Amino acid sequence: MNATEARAAGGLALVFAFRMLGMFMVLPVLATYGLELDDATPALIGLAIGAYGLTQAILQIPLGIISDRIGRLPVIYLGLLVFAAGAALAASSDSIWGVIAGRVIQGAGAISAAVMALLSDLTREQHRTKAMAMIGMSIGLSFAVAMIIGPLLTHAFGLSGLFWVTTIMALLGMLIVAAMPKASSQRQHRESVVARQALVATLRHADLLRLDFSILVLHAVLMASFVVLPLALVEPGGLPKEHHWWVYLGALLIGFCGMIPFIVYGEKKRQMRRVLLGAVGLLLFCEVFFWLLGNSLWALVLGMVLFFTAFNLLEASLPSLISKVAPAGGKGTAMGVYSTSQFLGAALGGIFGGWLFQQGGATWVFAGCAVLCALWLMVVIGMNEPPYVTSLRLPLAKAALQDKGLAERLLALPGVTDVVVASEEEAIYLKIDTLVIDRNELERLVSTGAVA
Repeated sequence: MNATEARAAGGLALVFAFRMLGMFMVLPVLATYGLELDDATPALIGLAIGAYGLTQAILQIPLGIISDRIGRLPVIYLGLLVFAAGAALAASSDSIWGVIAGRVIQGAGAISAAVMALLSDLTREQHRTKAMAMIGMSIGLSFAVAMIIGPLLTHAFGLSGLFWVTTIMALLGMLIVAAMPKASSQRQHRESVVARQALVATLRHADLLRLDFSILVLHAVLMASFVVLPLALVEPGGLPKEHHWWVYLGALLIGFCGMIPFIVYGEKKRQMRRVLLGAVGLLLFCEVFFWLLGNSLWALVLGMVLFFTAFNLLEASLPSLISKVAPAGGKGTAMGVYSTSQFLGAALGGIFGGWLFQQGGATWVFAGCAVLCALWLMVVIGMNEPPYVTSLRLPLAKAALQDKGLAERLLALPGVTDVVVASEEEAIYLKIDTLVIDRNELERLVSTGAVA
């Protein structure tokens, strides 16, 4: 990447990180500190934890489409401003209802699709995968940091102070966007935006739907579990809430290191389906473990280490599986539906986790999560082994666009599994097996018109 591209990718990764920090920092603390708010009940705490996901799920795809029409920057600025306003409302509230309203407003600042589209506008084709990987890493890192600094900030400044920090980060995000390089034009790119022509096929694809269900259940289980886990660390765990950060730090670090060998095995041996099933099975085991044996601090710590190993493994592998399974030119649409499912899962998990906790205590929540994981396992067991392919987008000259047999000839090449010509973009999308066909050679054949 050149300096401009690196600056754009780094800046947008930081914007993403600030925003996700604001979303996730409340996760480990709202159950313990939120009960001090007026009118707070376990059910309303759960609603506050997951409320952002509902508006995020509803608005993410529409705002991405709007950004295609009015421009990326207006949508991003407005989204960050709305996010800051929601955080400020939650910070100013002494009641759980104000926090819920603030979280709902935060979720309405749904800028993910617009940010990814802006990244495509600011980076060249050959560097886009690296730029998107930077944003993916920033999201994962922000979750880990949020779980650690959330308890520390809340202990120092209270729940209100935590939301004020979130407000400041959103405003800093606006300054970062303002200082970034400006795109010379908006590019249509089906790998990073939702393409309406690919939406129906995406919603009918059985394995993509299984992966959408997977991320929905994963985040539902995460949110529901964190309605009760922070409280369980206090009682019966006996760990004061200001010391919870070291549990999360240790569990996340061990979980991150623990998932790496499985990712390497799955990719190198082409056994990602087996890895997915194993991770879901481990998550099911964790919920049953919490349900039956989570009555001491060390049992809870052990369970959380295993939980975060499974969570990190799934959080890392599911987007990769979406990329493999999505048809050529359909990755952006598939990721849009996937992200919507993720936020919907967060909303449902918080709401039902809080309700179950109010009805029957922690055991009901863990039992409910175990049932969800068992259902998830039944859904994904019928999934096919994903194709081990790489997405590729190549520009096409006007003469090549008129070549009606180009797609058919490319599909006849060993290692090319899918081809879509996007005339409106003057480009062609391919899915290729890089162990069979060399990417550089394919680019040369297309650019020179030498496809036999």
